[in-house]
Amino acid sequence: MIFYNSDIKKNIKKGNLLKEIARLFHHAFQALDTTMDMNLFDIKKLVSNSEQDYNRLRKGKYRAIFTMEDGNFHILSIAKRDEVYK
Repeated sequence: MIFYNSDIKKNIKKGNLLKEIARLFHHAFQALDTTMDMNLFDIKKLVSNSEQDYNRLRKGKYRAIFTMEDGNFHILSIAKRDEVYK
C-alpha cells in the first residue's frame, strides 16, 4: 500500500505541488508497490542518524523521500531538489 503524508495532500490542493508531478510519482509508487523491484527507478538510500531507513526517488528536478515498512510505502515529502532535503 501507498501512504502519503498529509502535507503532500495539502500542497497539491494549494497548488504548491503540480498535479502532473504528483501523478508521475503516484504512478511510480504504484509500479514499485506492484513489482517490489527497487531497480525500476532512480532510488537511493539516504544517510541518516536515525534507525529509520529513508530512500529517495528521483524524477527530473523533483524528489520523493519515503520509507518502506512491511511492504508499505510511506511517502514523507515530494518537492524540488533544493527544497526537499531541508
